[in-house]
Amino acid sequence: MVHVLSSRVLLRPTDPERSRAFYGGALGLAVYREFGTGPDRGTVYFLGGGFLELSGRSAAPPAPGLELWLQVADAAAAHEEFLRRGVEVLESPERRPWGLVEMWIADPDGVRIAVVEVPEDHPLRHRPGV
Repeated sequence: MVHVLSSRVLLRPTDPERSRAFYGGALGLAVYREFGTGPDRGTVYFLGGGFLELSGRSAAPPAPGLELWLQVADAAAAHEEFLRRGVEVLESPERRPWGLVEMWIADPDGVRIAVVEVPEDHPLRHRPGV
């Protein structure tokens, strides 16, 4: 079995500066580390228990099926913050039939991002038998 020590999602944006402005500025993600120089330098952001790395440049946006899932403590507060920062909200926060409060945004290359709140009464917050 492979022992995974760390993980990250790698994105090759079409416009690295625009994507850094989105993830670091509009979303307010904290920087874990930066490397290289110039406009194509790498920036790694904290994503809760993982990392998001923007590095290099791509001629085309990422695959259309790629989506990110970000859990937040309060989806309504995140929604208000996104609106203040000019982030386009594709779908406002709503409790879905599966019990999660979800909203959807997209990065500058069209990568869809689910912003999710796990309510107190949701099964994800409880371990049976504990």
